[in-house]
Amino acid sequence: MRFWFTLGLLLLALQAQAGEWSGKVVGVSDGDTITVMHDGVAERIRLADIDAPEKAQSFGNQSKMSLSGLCFGKQAQVETMTMDRYGRTVGRVRCDGVDANAEQIRRGMAWAYRQYLTDQSLLTMETEAKSARRGLWGDSDPVPPWDYRHGGKPSTANTAPGSDPNQYHLGPRGGCYTITNGETHYVSHSKCR
Repeated sequence: MRFWFTLGLLLLALQAQAGEWSGKVVGVSDGDTITVMHDGVAERIRLADIDAPEKAQSFGNQSKMSLSGLCFGKQAQVETMTMDRYGRTVGRVRCDGVDANAEQIRRGMAWAYRQYLTDQSLLTMETEAKSARRGLWGDSDPVPPWDYRHGGKPSTANTAPGSDPNQYHLGPRGGCYTITNGETHYVSHSKCR
């Protein structure tokens, strides 16, 4: 009996240790995903609680460059929270002591990901970044990435006659846009409702 109790305690200790680990950041995919070398294996980490603009989206590249400046080539402390449907570890990341998740929000390089939010303080940071018009909040009408990538058939929004001369379309990845003089302009997702 004592053996099983000791074994159980040992397994619990190992599980707790597996929840937090460190390694060197060897890649940055976008504004909320990094690759960390851990025990000789490159592991993709999705930063928890935040959602950065997609690469093709406005501020997508700036968000990636911001995270790269914070983490690339540095030691990262990863607090594992879960795994996502793509097999990535989802967690809180500190690069050289800086909370990368929170810093991306503070800089205006990502949204607080409301659907999966566990740290409510990120909402306050987002509000502050928005008020200061930092990063993506300097855009007149930033489109959240969850709206941008939301799948759907292209459609024309219903607008009252004379209320708005533009036709708005919901793209296949969920971005709402209008075409003016042959140029595509992304607008608030509310225009496509």
